[in-house]
Amino acid sequence: MRSSRSVIPSGVPGFDALLGGGLPARQSLLITGQPGTGKTILASQVAFHTAAAGTPVVVATTTSESQAKLLEDLAGFSFFSRARLGEELFFLSIYSWLKKGAREARDILINTIRERKARLLVVDGLRSVRDLWQDEAKLREFFYELSVGLATVDCTAIFITEYPLSKLIEYPESTTVDGIISLSFDEGRLGRIRRAEVVKLRGMKHLTGRHVMLIDGSGIRILPRMEAVTASDVDFVPPEGRAAFGLPELDALLDGGLPLNSAALVAGSTGVGKTLLGLHFAAECTARGEKALVFTTSEPSASLVARARRVSLELQPLLSSGALTIQYAHCFELEADEIVAKLLAELERSGARRLVFEDVDVLERSLENPARARAFFGALLIRLRNMGISALFTRKISKLVGPELDFSESPLANIAENLLFMRHVELHGRLHRVLSILNLRNSRFDPSLREFEIRDSGLRVLEPLRSAEGLLTGVARPLGMPRQEAGLP
Repeated sequence: MRSSRSVIPSGVPGFDALLGGGLPARQSLLITGQPGTGKTILASQVAFHTAAAGTPVVVATTTSESQAKLLEDLAGFSFFSRARLGEELFFLSIYSWLKKGAREARDILINTIRERKARLLVVDGLRSVRDLWQDEAKLREFFYELSVGLATVDCTAIFITEYPLSKLIEYPESTTVDGIISLSFDEGRLGRIRRAEVVKLRGMKHLTGRHVMLIDGSGIRILPRMEAVTASDVDFVPPEGRAAFGLPELDALLDGGLPLNSAALVAGSTGVGKTLLGLHFAAECTARGEKALVFTTSEPSASLVARARRVSLELQPLLSSGALTIQYAHCFELEADEIVAKLLAELERSGARRLVFEDVDVLERSLENPARARAFFGALLIRLRNMGISALFTRKISKLVGPELDFSESPLANIAENLLFMRHVELHGRLHRVLSILNLRNSRFDPSLREFEIRDSGLRVLEPLRSAEGLLTGVARPLGMPRQEAGLP
C-alpha cells in the first residue's frame, strides 16, 4: 500500500514497504524498543542514506558521552561513510543545552537545522532526557515546541527511546509524535528473532502487524510478512500447456504433465523417490529450453548430482550451462519469511520457470506462528503464479507404513492445486513403492494406484496394482484376505 503524501526514501530494505512508501515528510517518528533491538542502527542507516542522496542531516545525541563511540559502533556497517561526516551528516551533542532547559534545547536544534539546511533530524537517547529532567511537564513542553519549530523549517524528525511499547504509551511523547515504530525480540524455537512494527503513522497506509527484521554487515533489512504484501490474484487466468516430468508413463497419467503455473505437493515416506521425481521435473524443463531451480534445505548440490547419476540422470552439464541451478540453503535457524526471501531472490536472479522445493516441511516448521500457515502459503503460491513459475514441493510423511492417510499437519496440502502421493507398501513380505495422483487442477488424470521402480536405468511407473487393497495405507492385503488375517482391525 502507498500513500499519496510526500515521503523520504529510507534506504533500508523493506522499511519503506512497512511505512507505506517511505518516511512521511515533515512528520516526527519515534523508534522504541529494549536495548539491542537495533534502534540506533535503523535510524543511523536512514540518516546515512539521506545524506548520501545530498540531503543534509543533523544527528543529535543527548548524553555527555563522546560521539566517537557511536561512530565506532557504526563503522562496521557498509552504509557508514566517514566522508559524509561534518557536511551532509552533522553530529551535535545537546547535553549542555538540555541542562539549561527545554526552550534552550529546542532553540539549538532548530537553529542548527536552519543553518545546515537539514531536512532530517535524528535525536538519539530520549530516555536520557526524561532521566535528566524528571519533569513530565517540561518534557511535554519540549516536544510541543520542537514539533512547531520543525514544521517551520520543513524538517522530518526521528526520535529514539528505550521503553517497551506497553510503557511508552503512558508517556506524553506517544501522543505528540506522528508515528511510532516498535522494535522487539521474539524468543521461540528458532532462538531470538527481531521484529519491527508500525504502531501508528498518521496519514500513511502502512502495513500492520509485526515483521522480521535482520541485522548483518549491510545494516538492517526488514522482511514484510508474505501475506501482508501479496495482493489477491482473483483475475488470474491459468495458461494453456503442461509441465511434463519427462517420464512417459507418469506424464500419461497426468494428461501430459502438471498444469502450467500451478503448484504440486509430492508427499511420501523417506527413501521412496520424491527427490528423484523432483529432479526429473527440473531436468525436463531445461530440455525445453527453459531454466529450473532446485531449492534444497537438506542436501548439497554435489550429493544431488551424484544421486541423479545413479539413475542415469546427468545434471552436471545442466548446471555448467546455467540451465539448472541448485541452491543449498541451510535454513534450520531461519524464519519462514527469510527462507522465502532467499527463494524469491534466487528465482528472480536465475530466471527459472520451474521450481523444485525439497522438504517443504522445513518451511512449515519455520513459521513461528502456526496460525499464519494457510495465509502464508497461499501468498507464496500467488507470488509464484504471478512470476510464471510451475512449482513442485516435496514433503516427508511421518510414517513409513500405517493405516492412516492424514495430511492435516501440512497447510500446503490443503491449498496446492495438485497432490501426488508416494508410499512404501508391504505386500507378500516385501516393500513396494506405490504412487497415486490424488488431485490435479481442472484436469483429467488417472487415479489408479501404480507401482513404480527405481533402477540404474531410471525411474519407471508400472501397470496398475489390482491384486491388493489398502495400498495407500501402506498395509496392503491381497484381495479376498480377511482383515484380521492381514493384521487389521
